[in-house]
Amino acid sequence: MNNLLKKVSYLQGLAEGLGVDETSNEGKLLLEIIDVLGDFTEVLGETVEEQIGIEEYVNFIDEDLSDLEDEFYDEFDEFDEFYDFDDYEEFELDDDCLECGDSCDCDNEEE
Repeated sequence: MNNLLKKVSYLQGLAEGLGVDETSNEGKLLLEIIDVLGDFTEVLGETVEEQIGIEEYVNFIDEDLSDLEDEFYDEFDEFDEFYDFDDYEEFELDDDCLECGDSCDCDNEEE
């Protein structure tokens, strides 16, 4: 960013040193272009500063989220220790018929 500022300042100094005629059409155009480049440089500098601020803010949010995740999962681990789910047997659904109690195809029209 500093390099860009130096280049625009160099162009401004060069235009003054060369004695660019402000009354000629070409001189007006050249000086206006240099002024616009200066404006672009200022806006770009502000944008870079804002981006740095946003990056810092996002890093703070990321740290806070990480702390919340650690706290949440620590509480969840304590919940798991209190309720030991490993002692429970898996619940399996039977394929037994509700009408006759056996594994059959009572709904099938062939039987």
